[in-house]
Amino acid sequence: MTTATDRYAVVGHPVAHSRSPFIHAHFAAQTNQRIEYGRIDVAPERFEAVVREFFADGGRGLNVTVPHKEAAARLAATLTPRAADAGAVNTLYPTGDGRLCGDNTDGMGLVTDIEVNRAYPIQGKRVLLLGAGGASRGILGPVLARGPRSITIVNRRAERALELTERFASRGEVIGGGYDIAQGGTFDLIVNATSASLAGNLPPLPSAVGPDTVGYDMAYADNGTPFTRFLRERGALRVWQGYGMLVEQAAEAFFVWRGVRPDTRPVLDLLEGSTPSRLDTDP
Repeated sequence: MTTATDRYAVVGHPVAHSRSPFIHAHFAAQTNQRIEYGRIDVAPERFEAVVREFFADGGRGLNVTVPHKEAAARLAATLTPRAADAGAVNTLYPTGDGRLCGDNTDGMGLVTDIEVNRAYPIQGKRVLLLGAGGASRGILGPVLARGPRSITIVNRRAERALELTERFASRGEVIGGGYDIAQGGTFDLIVNATSASLAGNLPPLPSAVGPDTVGYDMAYADNGTPFTRFLRERGALRVWQGYGMLVEQAAEAFFVWRGVRPDTRPVLDLLEGSTPSRLDTDP
């Protein structure tokens, strides 16, 4: 058991909605680890300075969320193989020589939630990925490793989607472009990796959602997101928010930092409302 209280935080913009402090507090209690975990809201132009100050003051680890994941990859002196593969970082920590190492646990978190917690196999599925930023970069490798039939990446700036298509084309059938390339198609799994839900907005979506379509929003909100509501209204088979991904990627980051792997099921049950009154403890 650790005797010192180590400092961790999630850094993003915005970040007030983040459940990460709640999750890591439960992980720490469950595993007898002494930590404190907060939120840091920082605009992109201040990201590097704030991160360096946090670690200079003795911070032990940061989770990185929208819109800083690609900036975190550029800031880190070294990258783990999965972070280098993604070109994006969601977990930072100091190495023994004082430099920062960047890792990415997003893809592992998403795949574990979809295939283990939700019992939905990705293999053979037609996947539509909305967005081509750091969140998408983090999940593409692990999702492709599960053997989908195809992945179509769409983004408002088509060139960003095409860049990812080229980066991952050797791993399977990957198609990229603007939102127009998805119109009229029906997909088995639609993943929203844009930041639209954080602002209460809906990204452009294909009009045809089939009765077997499953939707997954990497974001989350107490009453659902515009994306999850849209798919439900159009008769999607199942729709999930990103609570499970959040918990699973957090557990992997906790393991990277502390060397202890927590049990995710109790925390996921709390977040998804099995005992909603407990959520009042979220700082």
